[in-house]
Amino acid sequence: MATASSLVSSKLTAKNNSLKNKKIIVVGAGISGLSAAKKLTQYGAKVTVFEANDYIGGRIKTDWIFGNDAPFEVGAGWIHGPSSNNPTKKLADKTGCKYFLTDDDSITTFDEDGTEWSDKRWEEVLRIWENTLSKVDRNLELNDKRSLRQAIEDINPNALQSPGVLWALSAYTEFDKGTSIEKVSAVYHDDDEVFQGRDVIIKNGYSSIINTIAEGLDIVLNTKVTTINTNSKELVEVATEKESFTCDYVVCSVPLGILKAKKIKFIPKLPNKYQESIKNIGFGSVAKIAHRFDKPFWDTKIQYFGVNTEEKGRWNYWLNYRTFCKQNILLGLSVGDYALVADNFSEKKRREDSLSVLRNIWGNDISEPNKSISTNWSNDQNFLGAYSYTKPGSKPRDYQNLSKPIKNKLFFCGEHTIFDYSATTHGALLTGLNVAEKIISIA
Repeated sequence: MATASSLVSSKLTAKNNSLKNKKIIVVGAGISGLSAAKKLTQYGAKVTVFEANDYIGGRIKTDWIFGNDAPFEVGAGWIHGPSSNNPTKKLADKTGCKYFLTDDDSITTFDEDGTEWSDKRWEEVLRIWENTLSKVDRNLELNDKRSLRQAIEDINPNALQSPGVLWALSAYTEFDKGTSIEKVSAVYHDDDEVFQGRDVIIKNGYSSIINTIAEGLDIVLNTKVTTINTNSKELVEVATEKESFTCDYVVCSVPLGILKAKKIKFIPKLPNKYQESIKNIGFGSVAKIAHRFDKPFWDTKIQYFGVNTEEKGRWNYWLNYRTFCKQNILLGLSVGDYALVADNFSEKKRREDSLSVLRNIWGNDISEPNKSISTNWSNDQNFLGAYSYTKPGSKPRDYQNLSKPIKNKLFFCGEHTIFDYSATTHGALLTGLNVAEKIISIA
């Protein structure tokens, strides 16, 4: 396979008219759908993108509520592995993005009562966490259907007796997978491919990448696709809530949560293997909240703060904005099952719940934030979750199944269609380019 950097440099720039007179509809204006639309347009196709939301980008969305030096990333927050081979980084470079490298080693961790972990305790927790996962990996067969927690309890039960280790499993593993250790596959909890390099945030906003891809495309916002009909031998019929259209090919880039909820009617029904794969792959959530304060009450030189909360996953990891801007902002994460709890809170309750964690660490007299913003992915009816994960018993082939075209007319793309790079922006980007290549090859 070509390197990811060459895929972006060639697939988003090469042009010819091999698709002239072909009409293509792309459902969804996230990074996968837009990258497919861009490539197909460059090959001469007439492409229309229908987007249910009132903005483009899908799960890439930058909110500038705090001002132009402090982006709040509602969705994707980091470029993971920003090497020259990472397609998202390649595109960001072309966009002129500015980066800040977040230092994972710059972290202070506390118990919920405010007790700061010593270096010795921190090192011990990481040692047990890493050794536990390695031991699990060495003792599993590919057909094992246990969850990660079940496997740990069976293989190294003493590890879970340490609340510090449970915090590491939550703050790192559950955040990475977008679900709880009770729900993710033990076999595939850490089996995805990665690019080299330490993670970076985009100081001028992740959405800047989206704007670059979308330039010149025909995008129709606030338009939900309700039906995709591939019964005709010639054309595909696509219906929205208001009218119907025909096209030669359709690219469905909607999130897995929408496919699970059957919000789009497929005529005929999707083949059984597609339906099974949609069911087998999990779709989780991560809750974010950011508070801006008049004055900092934390060490502004530290990148991250960990909080070993009694309830696993409850606002247990915090990013300090002062390391890359002048604003006094802390961004907290709820992960695992608690992300779904936080998603179901009202905005006010989410705010109070997260602040109570901070007050347990720094005292009840910390000031009220002057501004707050939070996310709610699992309850957003246009997404119903944040990103995919491998459930116990599911396989890489479930992702592969969803990447295959139906009748060479209906194509799926998105992070849930690429096992190696699932749950990442670079994975979603690659799937859009790959779908475009498939259409070009058969047209």
